[in-house]
Amino acid sequence: MKIQTLIILLVIFLCNCKQNENKDTYSKPELPPDFATIGALLDSIHVEDQKYRGETDSIYQEFGWDSEEMRNHWKKISKADSSNLVIIEQILEKHGWLSPEEIGSKANSTLFLVIQHSNQETQEKYLPMMKQAVKEGKANSRSLALLEDRVGLGKGELQVYGSQIGTDQETGERYVLPLIDPENVNERRAKVGLGSIEDYISRWNLEWDVEEYKKKLPKWIEKLKSQKR
Repeated sequence: MKIQTLIILLVIFLCNCKQNENKDTYSKPELPPDFATIGALLDSIHVEDQKYRGETDSIYQEFGWDSEEMRNHWKKISKADSSNLVIIEQILEKHGWLSPEEIGSKANSTLFLVIQHSNQETQEKYLPMMKQAVKEGKANSRSLALLEDRVGLGKGELQVYGSQIGTDQETGERYVLPLIDPENVNERRAKVGLGSIEDYISRWNLEWDVEEYKKKLPKWIEKLKSQKR
C-alpha cells in the first residue's frame, strides 16, 4: 500500500476520533476492515515512533537535555504518541493483541512500542493483556520484559532486566536505572531471550562494571524513591 494512502487513512481515522469527542454520545470510529490494512497502518506508526526518538541524540549533542530545543522535541514526540495511542487502543479493544502472523512482525511490535511509550496508567492497563499474548505466542517475551521494567520503575520499584537507561540531569551521565540483584541480571535476561547486559548498554557507550554499579546503586535508588514521594 502506498504511503500516501496510509496517510489519508490515518487522517480520516483521527478526524473521526475528534468529531466523536464532540458528540454527546461517544461513538468509536471504525477500524480498517482487514488485518492487512491494519498491519500497513501500524507499520507507518512504527516509522513515526522511531523517527522522532532517533532524533533525540543529535538534539542532545547540539543543545543539551535541558534546552528549549529538547523540550520542544519531546512535545512533538508526546503529541505523536497520543495520536498513535488512540489507534492502538481501538485495535486492542476490538481485536485483542494481533499476532505477527495476522498483521506482520513490525506491526505486531508496534502494539508494544506505543504502549511502552504511553503513560503509567495505560502501561499497567495493557500489561496483563500482553502477558497473556506472550503465553499465546502473539507477543514477544523480550518486549514484555521491557514493559515490565518500565511499569516497575513507574511504581518506584527496581527493574528486573536492566532494560531502562536513565540520564543524570546534573552530570549528563547515562546509567542503568535501579536494578535488583545486579550480579544475576544476565541469567534473568537470558530466560526471556535478551542478550547480555554488556552488549545491551554498549549502545549507549556504557560499560558494565557490576561492582561499580553496586556502589552507586543506593544513590540511584534514593533518587527513584524520592520521585514517587
